[in-house]
Amino acid sequence: MNFSFKRLFVAGAIATLAPAQNQTAKPEMSENAFKNIQVLKGIPVDEFMGTMGLFSGALSVCCGDCHTGAGTDHPDWAADPPRKVVARRMVTMVNAINKDNFRGRQVVTCWTCHRGSQSPATTPPLDAIYSTPVFTPPDVLPAAPPATSGTPPADQILSKYVQALGGADNLAKLTSYTAKGTSMLFGEVKADPIEIYAKAPDLLATIVHQREGDLARTYNGREAWVMLPLTVVKEYPLTGSALDGAKLDSQLAFPGGLKQFFANWKVTFPASIPVIKTGNADPDAPPETRDVYVIQATDASGLLATFYFDTQNGLLLRMVRYANSAVGRVPTQIDFADYRPVAGVRMPFRWTYGWVSGREEYTLTEVQPNAAVDMAKFNKPVQRTK
Repeated sequence: MNFSFKRLFVAGAIATLAPAQNQTAKPEMSENAFKNIQVLKGIPVDEFMGTMGLFSGALSVCCGDCHTGAGTDHPDWAADPPRKVVARRMVTMVNAINKDNFRGRQVVTCWTCHRGSQSPATTPPLDAIYSTPVFTPPDVLPAAPPATSGTPPADQILSKYVQALGGADNLAKLTSYTAKGTSMLFGEVKADPIEIYAKAPDLLATIVHQREGDLARTYNGREAWVMLPLTVVKEYPLTGSALDGAKLDSQLAFPGGLKQFFANWKVTFPASIPVIKTGNADPDAPPETRDVYVIQATDASGLLATFYFDTQNGLLLRMVRYANSAVGRVPTQIDFADYRPVAGVRMPFRWTYGWVSGREEYTLTEVQPNAAVDMAKFNKPVQRTK
């Protein structure tokens, strides 16, 4: 991805902000929140932002590559440079392909052809043909028959996870916590301070004090918000499967209820994944890999999530969840590492949070279990005054 604007989060829509609207229970649509929306109409603001992120990931571009003045004090989001005009045509083309050939299902997306390149490849490179293939698993994984895969059932994997964390009784005794630490953005060399507030069963607020302003994600049991600096819209509520995903993230702060969170679990085939480096590991050495059991979950709302559990110790090493967008699924991947005991419960002290608008690496330095937490922390975040 182009990191000429490393700290400029992908959110430069094919638009500019319209005048502020009164808050209503119904989510604000893109054409009401922004100006000059011509194609991506009828979708909530958060889905629109996720769509921008998918454009960025599929073509390895950043806001400034398509939007006039992005990354400066005077962006012109409403301007129509050539790349934006082409992007509109591409969305229309992809929608037509899916409508005419796949009954409207999102089978073909930007990523299908671009794969991180601004120009889709047309000729297969021979080195790729005769090299070790790079396996990219599909979003929806196949079920693995336990008799042939040797993988235990989902109930057993989830029960081992609870035991590995300290057991159901200890998990139930942890009713809240606050934490401090640091966050490092991908491509950066300087860490930013963080604050985390969590309250059972599923309330969570994560605040990163970046030099341009705060990045925050909050969930209060009903609503979820994202706040970003250096973006076309400073904060916005999450809706649909993105809101369900925020609730899942919050549930993982108190994982004793994870099994009940989803209605449907299925075991898929075991895998091996790289894990986050911890401690004094050589930063130039290849990452360690761990064997994992992989299980996938869905619920009635359509939320899809995949979990990767260490086959040896039972701990959760990775979770990937998906939200819907106008041009395909929007992935969020969280990798966990460095589990340490806190009040009888093992908690990850390091994790990465990767999404289409960037990746952050978090490291905790202090955790206060069962601390008093102001409930206002979980509501709509407010940007700090510089």
